[in-house]
Amino acid sequence: MRFDGEICAAAGHAVGEVVFTTGMSGYQESMTDPSFAGQLIAFTYPHIGNYGVSAAAMESERVWARAAIMREACNREDAPTAERGWLDWLTDCGIRAITGVDTRALVRHIRDAGAMRGGVFEAGLGERDARELIEAEPQMAGQDLAREVTPATVTRHGHGSGPHIAVLDTGIKASMVRELVARGARVSLHPCASTAEELLAEEPDAVFLANGPGDPAALEYVVKTVRALVGAKPVWGICLGHQLLCRAVGLETFKLPFGHRGANHPVKDLQTGRVEITSQNHGFAAVGPGGSRTIDTDAPVRWETDFGEAALSHVNLYDRTVEGLELLDAPGGTVQYHPEAGPGPHDSKYLFDRFLERIAAA
Repeated sequence: MRFDGEICAAAGHAVGEVVFTTGMSGYQESMTDPSFAGQLIAFTYPHIGNYGVSAAAMESERVWARAAIMREACNREDAPTAERGWLDWLTDCGIRAITGVDTRALVRHIRDAGAMRGGVFEAGLGERDARELIEAEPQMAGQDLAREVTPATVTRHGHGSGPHIAVLDTGIKASMVRELVARGARVSLHPCASTAEELLAEEPDAVFLANGPGDPAALEYVVKTVRALVGAKPVWGICLGHQLLCRAVGLETFKLPFGHRGANHPVKDLQTGRVEITSQNHGFAAVGPGGSRTIDTDAPVRWETDFGEAALSHVNLYDRTVEGLELLDAPGGTVQYHPEAGPGPHDSKYLFDRFLERIAAA
């Protein structure tokens, strides 16, 4: 399938997995979110770039997405918070972008056929050459992209009197760190290949499993580390971290047809009964009890895991997939979505408070 438009940022081509996000804002946060490594982002909102870019909106130190695909790109920098025009910034970062694309048709195609490899190419490159470049790109399933986005050394953040949280950093967003530090926590970010012994040597009060890109099934070395941490320390996971904790306790994960990406996904918290509008960015999910990929009830159904029982804590109201679980025989739990929600919505920020309360209780 071919979609035509106009190149509007850096010259050259980009290939990877083409995915779409339904957020109406947060385009800079998406491009700098390490979870989008290896992907080309199609934005469903028609106007992208309206309010420019700023240093405050960076979720990491660089752009990780390989290209931006838009219906109508804007390069304005007259918004109150703008420090640079969107397209100027993409060009400075060496990122490919295309505007004038029928993104509605593109998204319908992805929803029908599933997320797939694709590319953004200049008109001078022939279709045969473009297809060869796409076919040379590995499938997302089976890819270990965490090693590409993880830090090389341990970094430390916060000077509060609260708990010390060791993070297994598979691509954490800066806003997650900010939310923890704002609540008084001291946070240490560790390379994803760190061993359980290295993390426990820090004597943390809890371990946090971050978001990140790629296939959780390709990260068995991380899963091995997490298995050694469960029961030794309270463990909480978000997004990829949710999937890794699930695999560490003996559950399975699978690739979603086109993933959940955007800032308008309804999720029910089964502990409070509230429905939250959440920010999401993931292409894999955990298998439910009995091998089912969906949950047909709002009850806290249970799994038998290698570490005792676990109960469903959150369910996606779009497709009934697992959005979180709580370990019942060891201190730990997960959510599949992003409670830090840079830039929003903020319905789920209370989960950071819940996490710190349970650390104190443990």
